[in-house]
Amino acid sequence: MEVNSIFSKFFNLDAEKQDIILNAATKEFAQKGYRSASTNEIVKEAGISKGLLFHYFNSKKDLYLFLYDHFIEMFLEKIYANIDWDEKDIFIRYRHIAVLKMELFQKYPEIFNFIKMVPTEDAPEVKQDLENRNKEFINSSYSKMFGDIDFSKFKEGIDIQKAIQIIYWTMEGFAYQQQEKVLGLNVDEINLDEVFSQMDEYIEILKASFYKERS
Repeated sequence: MEVNSIFSKFFNLDAEKQDIILNAATKEFAQKGYRSASTNEIVKEAGISKGLLFHYFNSKKDLYLFLYDHFIEMFLEKIYANIDWDEKDIFIRYRHIAVLKMELFQKYPEIFNFIKMVPTEDAPEVKQDLENRNKEFINSSYSKMFGDIDFSKFKEGIDIQKAIQIIYWTMEGFAYQQQEKVLGLNVDEINLDEVFSQMDEYIEILKASFYKERS
């Protein structure tokens, strides 16, 4: 996604002004969703005119999709930079990624609230665009994060690609379930110990199903 080139006018602003606008827009969309969010409230919170907002972003839709692209790109960059690439166990890596995501969400709570609402967004103006972006994100990030795992730990005779797909479905399904549970909650209200304890239970079941017995 060529986010920087398309929105070069916005990125020419100093970092502090960028953050003010991003925080105002993220807060409004996170609290109200796309359909009910008001650009009037965004410019009021950011202390700019509506004309300036639409100078940087052509429309409310462009602004909303920019936020999604920008934050997903930022998260991926930070996760890629902090993953232990020497660790080839798919379950350890999955857990590490989950911990990194939660650390980032704790640091950027409004971004967390925004991204948390995206899967439930049903406004027709952005729904298809979000689905397309999500597919692209899944395909690119999946191959990057799990393309070099250690296959030797899997049981003999197992279709490894199908096993990996089942692991992916299970872990993503768990993540989606957790998103549903925390709708309306702030990051500091989420019991992370409980979330990761439940994740570990699923991981142990999957290991027992697909990995060789540990000696």
